[in-house]
Amino acid sequence: MAGQGPGPPMNVEQIVHQAENFEYNPLVPFRHWSRSAGTLLKEADIYESEGNDQQAYLLLFRHARLVLDHLPTHPEARLGENGSALQKLRKDVLRNFARLETLKPRINRRYDRYQWILKERSRTKAANDRAASLSPRGSENAAEKRGHSMLPSDPALSNGLPETLTAGENRDLAVQLAHKEIRRRATARKATRQTGISEEEEHERRTAGLWGGGEEALIKNDHNVDRELLSKQIHNIRLQVHGTKEDVPRHASSRDSPETKEAYYQYPSVPQQMAHDQSALQISARNTSSDISREVATPMLQPPLRPPKDLGLGMDSQSLPPRPSKEHISRTQSTGQRSTPSPAQQDPKPTTFTFKPSAYLENGTPLRTIFLPPDLRHRFLSIALPNTRANLETCGILCGTLISNALFVSKLVIPEQESTSDTCETVNESELFDYVDGEDLMVLGWIHTHPTQTCFMSSRDLHTHCGYQVMMPESIAIVCAPSKEDWGVFRLTDPPGMKSVLNCTQSGLFHPHAEANIYTDALRPGHVYEARGLEFDVVDLRPAS
Repeated sequence: MAGQGPGPPMNVEQIVHQAENFEYNPLVPFRHWSRSAGTLLKEADIYESEGNDQQAYLLLFRHARLVLDHLPTHPEARLGENGSALQKLRKDVLRNFARLETLKPRINRRYDRYQWILKERSRTKAANDRAASLSPRGSENAAEKRGHSMLPSDPALSNGLPETLTAGENRDLAVQLAHKEIRRRATARKATRQTGISEEEEHERRTAGLWGGGEEALIKNDHNVDRELLSKQIHNIRLQVHGTKEDVPRHASSRDSPETKEAYYQYPSVPQQMAHDQSALQISARNTSSDISREVATPMLQPPLRPPKDLGLGMDSQSLPPRPSKEHISRTQSTGQRSTPSPAQQDPKPTTFTFKPSAYLENGTPLRTIFLPPDLRHRFLSIALPNTRANLETCGILCGTLISNALFVSKLVIPEQESTSDTCETVNESELFDYVDGEDLMVLGWIHTHPTQTCFMSSRDLHTHCGYQVMMPESIAIVCAPSKEDWGVFRLTDPPGMKSVLNCTQSGLFHPHAEANIYTDALRPGHVYEARGLEFDVVDLRPAS
């Protein structure tokens, strides 16, 4: 579910088509999909605040499709606390229908203006060509000048798109932008909490993207909202589709949008009660010229168990999966961060710039840049030193945020964990994610040590990282081998790595996989860039010894 790079404006139908273009796999544990849904909303909030309505709409629609169409069919949907988690996710979708309705007219106006500029450019060029065939050279030049002065040179940028930047050439600017924006968000978060709003209420409101008073009714009575207000909205929209209208509550989200052309599209269905009513309510709203095709997720077998550690297995180097080869990077490419700033770059703002994707998955999906503090691994190794001396692994979680279509690692969180010489297991995950959500952070990957081994991704590491990469395709795994003075930044290939690991039922620490290129380097080359001067904090959640 990677972010899309900058491009020409799209209409809602095109955005919906892209939003549905993601692969749902029921073999992935329900908790990973639940975390992925939360990440989608965090990203949508940020994109919307930065003025990127197009990407915000895509993520909100994708979230609705995931929650309403796929997760109810997951094999683990009714296990333990997953049922209540699904209800909370549905409540988020309900709130976001109003946001989708608000974004629609803005997106379509921008798209219509873009199309008008393209048509005017084509018309002006045709007029100039006709004049050129009938007029002397001087008249031709004058006509061309008049035509070019009337229309912008770039129709995409004329619609207010931010300046597009490459990560490798603008690392200093990225650091400056990150420091300013992270401090601004922290100040805003602190001011919000000083008003007496609890962290739980703050999280609910932030997830909903609403800070007015209208959403309070939604929070107070979930069941009434699901069965009464939502059903009225759906019924009214259905009547509109069939050519009739009926009044709906003033705060319903089915209001008309001020568009010049009528069209319709189909929201994902909203089940009322999973245990009592399996019928899906089809939500439709105006904006596309045809119904959106829907996939039906077929329940599959339970996800394979995570392979146990085989501590008795020998450390024969021939049994280790091969480490991806690294390409040589020139000194200028690896260390150069200097670029000549434009006047607008003197005071960078997220709405002014956007970083274009710096790499792509093997299936062509763009990967947003991850900016990584170069000092982070050294700080982590110093924290892990007592364990390393005792031949015990240590792990940490890489957390950060999204700014201008790039991801910035700003927190190194050391979770409560249990370690052996070959394993490191996070325990008390609820405390970890409570902290992450409370600080409005995103999980961008993880880092761990191999105290005596070389730098590679073991089969256990591959299965662990698969969960991270499901939540965010850009997620990375940093492996540090202090005894070898080596380290690396990796990701699973997709394909074939992700599917291979998801479908793997083998056990053992170093069990083989058929694919040779199951993972790859994400730093040399890849979508990860070290940014000198990027600040980060360390948060140690381990109990005091």
